[in-house]
Amino acid sequence: MEMANEHHGADLTLGHALHATRVLPSVLTAPQVVSTWRTRAAAVAVVLGLFSLVFLFVPLGKEHLLRAYLMGYMTCFNFVGGALAFLMVQYVSGGKWGQILRRPLEAMTRTIWVLILMLVPILLLMKHLYQWAAFPDAVSKLWAYHHGLMTQEQQLTATSKQTMLNPSSAWIQAAIVLGIMALVITLLNRWSVQRDNDPQAGTPASFDRWRVKFENLSGPMILLYVVLMTDFVIVFVKSLDVTWYSTVYGLQFLVAQGYAVLALGILTLILLSRYEPIKTMFRTTEQHDLGKLAFAFVMLNIYLCFAEFLIIWSGNVPDEIPWYLHRIRGGWWVICSLDVICHWVIPFCILLSRDIKRSKSKMIWVCVFMLLARLLDMFWLIEPNFPDAAGNLHISGNIGILAYVTVPIAVVAFWMFFYLNELAKRPLINVNDPHTEELLEPEHAH
Repeated sequence: MEMANEHHGADLTLGHALHATRVLPSVLTAPQVVSTWRTRAAAVAVVLGLFSLVFLFVPLGKEHLLRAYLMGYMTCFNFVGGALAFLMVQYVSGGKWGQILRRPLEAMTRTIWVLILMLVPILLLMKHLYQWAAFPDAVSKLWAYHHGLMTQEQQLTATSKQTMLNPSSAWIQAAIVLGIMALVITLLNRWSVQRDNDPQAGTPASFDRWRVKFENLSGPMILLYVVLMTDFVIVFVKSLDVTWYSTVYGLQFLVAQGYAVLALGILTLILLSRYEPIKTMFRTTEQHDLGKLAFAFVMLNIYLCFAEFLIIWSGNVPDEIPWYLHRIRGGWWVICSLDVICHWVIPFCILLSRDIKRSKSKMIWVCVFMLLARLLDMFWLIEPNFPDAAGNLHISGNIGILAYVTVPIAVVAFWMFFYLNELAKRPLINVNDPHTEELLEPEHAH
């Protein structure tokens, strides 16, 4: 009886703690552990980066290094671009889910300058990736066709798209896309600091003034970002196969960005929730909401990709089906199956569980798995575009394929160093926002 009373008393104490109104922590800066994470990210980037240099001296190693670098770069682009999109959507829609996620999103976006610098190697070496860059004008494309370096369809299609797909145009488009993104990111981050320092902070007038200001910029820019992002991924990923057409390609990348950003954002918050101030602010309710949002993006990703495959399969148009045939024939059927299972089926089944979405320890592994699944999906999108891809899945005699393991992780770890560096620069909670008080309300989740 005494033990039962003690247990009952413990439950009451836990219940009172759960439903008690919490107080905003006195210290809102990032914990010191963020510096430790940053050091680890740098160590991974350096070690795997140095190890990857070995592939310079193996057959086809240089080619695989550049392709793997593109894979890692586009993964980082997904983080930055997806964070910007989420940030703008949150400013327009509101909600506590975005308030607790705002600082990680802002930190991701502020790495845009790193992203710009990381694109330079791709621009300088683009002729080793893209046929339209190796043969930049109509005469050279015709020469490539006559010498068996391009098929007739590739030659004709690349010529018809020459205005958009040529080296000079690629530089200009990259400058426009990343330049506009950098401008919007700079404004949103600058205003975020100014809002917290507003002399009228905490008043309805201040809330409304800043809400309108953020909405007026974010609303139109969401639409413009979708257009810019679509152009960017067409130039640097889709054009690896210049003959393929897809009207939903940009939207697929947009959804994939949300998939990756939510995985990284949830992972960041859960790890930070071991320390103040996130320990106090990150309630089970918000974790559950973010888990449901991640589940929605998994479902949308499945829907868009399968719908595109179903339409192309039913249409059976010769201009469209080779893209899929290259990804399901031979050993690529194994990669395709793994992509479907890891990128879609497993996250979908796991995130169906309410208990898992509310469990911090389990969601850590779910988020890490989702991030690795994104890398696998990028591999499936990029590598089969090249003529030698059919025989590249065998390590024996082609050790260079391992670059797809070391290089992308090194690139992402390099980017992660700057992300964590930006995360540590600002308070983790935006105080001049009405949703901040809502995060301190009694917890009603069980």
